[in-house]
Amino acid sequence: MPALRNWRYRARIGHSIEDIRAAQGLRAQAFLGLKEGLDEDKFDGICTHFLVEERIGGRLVCCFRILVLTRGSDIAKCYSAQFYELSALSEFKGKMAEMGRFCIAPDIMDPDILRVAWAAMTRFVDENGIEMLFGCSSFKGTEAEAYLDAFAMLRERHLAPRRWWPRVKAPSVFRFARALRRHKTDLKLAMRHMPPLLRTYLLMGGWVSDHAVIDRQMNTMHVFTGVEIGAIPETRKRLLRAITA
Repeated sequence: MPALRNWRYRARIGHSIEDIRAAQGLRAQAFLGLKEGLDEDKFDGICTHFLVEERIGGRLVCCFRILVLTRGSDIAKCYSAQFYELSALSEFKGKMAEMGRFCIAPDIMDPDILRVAWAAMTRFVDENGIEMLFGCSSFKGTEAEAYLDAFAMLRERHLAPRRWWPRVKAPSVFRFARALRRHKTDLKLAMRHMPPLLRTYLLMGGWVSDHAVIDRQMNTMHVFTGVEIGAIPETRKRLLRAITA
């Protein structure tokens, strides 16, 4: 896949060891708060890694990785299966892709980075015939209190279809769908506290698990998130494909 760019950023697939190390270094900053060191795991060797860089100077500002699964029966091989019981998705017949370790440099706040990243992901999905995109969408920290309105909104509007329902597997979870039945949702607060990656999934018609996994090692709370490519509104697809090489 050729590089994809806008006026300030470009997204490309990382091929070299140096590319992967750069991504792992940015992940260590974003997820672990480390100025030096690497965030790495066994899945790095089997994933396609994407890097978003500044066109001038080449600074790495965002990265993520994609693991392609040929069919739903391969679901146990993915990263998310460590935390969620995903046997329902084994019935999915098409190709699937897990997007993971998505992060942006902690000192940068520019929505164009997210747009370029999603445009690159969209091209990859198109070129590889992916029919479902999924992953873990993270809230920063391990305390749910600040995110109750966001979780309540997820419960009211965005829970997974029953046929794909992710079940509890991790030892430490926040069962927000059960806990927030009577919560009166402030939609402005919900959207303000919704992670940007998850917000984009939802705009595409995405859905989430009914619980969040509390990951103390990564200092996050995350929900399993999925979107069926065929269900994405056509207007949203056109926007995602708007950035060209």
